[in-house]
Amino acid sequence: MDIFEKCFQYTEVKTAIKEGYYPYFIPLTENEGTEVTFKGHRMIMCGSNNYLGLTTHPKVREAAIEAIKKYGTSCTGSRFLNGTLEMHENLEAELAEWVGKKAALTFSTGMQVNLGTISALLNKDDTVILDKDDHASIVDGARLGFGKIERYRHNDLDHLDRVMRSIPETSGKLLVTDGVFSMEGDLAMVPELVDSCQKYGARIMIDDAHGIGVTGDGHGTAWHFGLTDKVDLVMSTFSKSFASLGGFVAGDEDIIDYIKHHARSLIFSASITPASTASAMAALHVMKDEPERIKRINQIGEKMRDGYKSMGFNVGKSVTPIIPIMVGDDQKTFLFWRTLFDEGVFVNPVISPAVAPGCQLLRTSYMASHTDAQLDRVLETFKKVGKKVGII
Repeated sequence: MDIFEKCFQYTEVKTAIKEGYYPYFIPLTENEGTEVTFKGHRMIMCGSNNYLGLTTHPKVREAAIEAIKKYGTSCTGSRFLNGTLEMHENLEAELAEWVGKKAALTFSTGMQVNLGTISALLNKDDTVILDKDDHASIVDGARLGFGKIERYRHNDLDHLDRVMRSIPETSGKLLVTDGVFSMEGDLAMVPELVDSCQKYGARIMIDDAHGIGVTGDGHGTAWHFGLTDKVDLVMSTFSKSFASLGGFVAGDEDIIDYIKHHARSLIFSASITPASTASAMAALHVMKDEPERIKRINQIGEKMRDGYKSMGFNVGKSVTPIIPIMVGDDQKTFLFWRTLFDEGVFVNPVISPAVAPGCQLLRTSYMASHTDAQLDRVLETFKKVGKKVGII
């Protein structure tokens, strides 16, 4: 059997491209934040994670440029050996303070944070407990560890309790959950999860990739619930509100020091580039100096949720600027996406396995830099197209 046979038989993408409904890997010729261009076709971007609109902020751009001038384009080595700069440690100190922890550690991507952190903490007698809607990076980090994996139904506390009771008391336990769930925009039930972890002797880690800069006045989901001191680890990425590339994990000093010396995705990867480090730092400073951006993005979330609901769209349980438009069928999802695309609105179609069968959706997300005129045009377009394709 030729190992490439599966590749030769994989024809779904070729068919989708030929029939005009392939929605992924779209090469944009311009990306100015709230608007993008594809082959001369101008669209309002409602599919980005640039929540605070900082990718085009002058201070963030200038910080990246100055870092390249001073340090060059790469550190050409891992943090473990020659790739640590003072600016890495300065950023880590500021990030730890921002999320209310003693120490932090930066990685080259958010994916690597979860791969390295979770796998480093799991030994063969340990158990990691995951929400079934957790991000793929959490699942893969758990798979890389040597411990056992248990999963509970999304935000189902009764099921979680049964799972917790089934784990031997002698097993070390780590519960990992998204803070803001990236597809449906709802929040983890952090108070109840903390109670469960305390009851059963488990530690808790929150993936706040979509929470930092949005929830808890920008400090994240644990902060939002007033439970920063009860959550053991907080991670986030730089590719969302931080307008950069990379990620970090924050917690007590001893825990971060252990991860620093055991996370393979950190030790065996080149460190975050000077430009990415500087732009993340600048974005953090803008969060502090311009809190109106955090207020604005949450106001936009409310405006768009209310607008979609008033038209008859199902937006699930979203309470954030991530707002799903529930469709429930692959072909209708692709048709809805394509028609919106042609009408000048860019969103993301999401089908299984990213969501459960029957839960196919259009994922919409917004930026603090969207204007009211742009948002009103998006709502008008959704109403027109939603009726045309039979969603409302």
